Amino acid sequence: MQWGEGPRWHDGALWLSDTQGSRLWTDASGSWTPTETSPVSNGLWFLPDGRLVGALMSAGRLGVWTGSEWSTYADLGHLGVGPLGDVVGDDAGNLYVDDVGFDAAGGEAPRPGRIILVRPDGSASVAAEQVVFPNGMALVDGGRTLVVVETLMQRLIAFAVEEDGSLGVPRPYADIAALVGPDARPDGIWPAADGGVWVATTSGCRVVHVRAGESVESIDTSPELPIACCLDDAGDLLITLADTGGRPLLEAIAARKVRTRVVLAPLRAAPRPHVHRIEEQEEPT
Repeated sequence: MQWGEGPRWHDGALWLSDTQGSRLWTDASGSWTPTETSPVSNGLWFLPDGRLVGALMSAGRLGVWTGSEWSTYADLGHLGVGPLGDVVGDDAGNLYVDDVGFDAAGGEAPRPGRIILVRPDGSASVAAEQVVFPNGMALVDGGRTLVVVETLMQRLIAFAVEEDGSLGVPRPYADIAALVGPDARPDGIWPAADGGVWVATTSGCRVVHVRAGESVESIDTSPELPIACCLDDAGDLLITLADTGGRPLLEAIAARKVRTRVVLAPLRAAPRPHVHRIEEQEEPT
């Protein structure tokens, strides 16, 4: 994999988007295999009925996976969205997807992004504006709070989720630069079993569990950069890690020199200082 985003565990299998390799990866068939896709997905989520939806990065829509391609689930074109990032959903089938606002990898100048709310009927509206590089998202507190990463601001913010799915006024949730260090750039997040969220900090080389604005636990992934994470059914943490070969991140992405692997960090025992590799397989030729 080149860049592993949106890892999701469902029915005993792992799914993730390779945003730089234009592939959807899964081991649902029993082996870890990719499917080339166009358009390419970024964030992934499973609907209450078990269907997989993906935020199609540059297509301005959400797709539903048919097993071989993405068919349209919700067209967001009327909202004038930019690149799409992460997506999360609630038990009622409401989805939240972040409109990043600009193409960071393509060198576009930063501009504020938005959070888009997509209803189960496919209708979409803007739920929040002026979000600075919205990235990872997670619903916590029983779905009453949406936590959103602002990567460029190196922080997490939170929105109260109203009964109709709309979002309240944003409030500070965690200062990742202060908790991890000045190099930390939060990306993917996932709800922690005992409250708070796990945060992949990319160039911070740590995955941290933050709760109530404090760091609860930290996993060192150096020299690799953690991109995103999720929990499996056993309650252990799956993390996508990027190897840039020692190059600066954006330079390595531009040169297509990044490689990603997935590691498993057991959480059921006492906290451990290092992650543990799951079995790697050679990419099919």
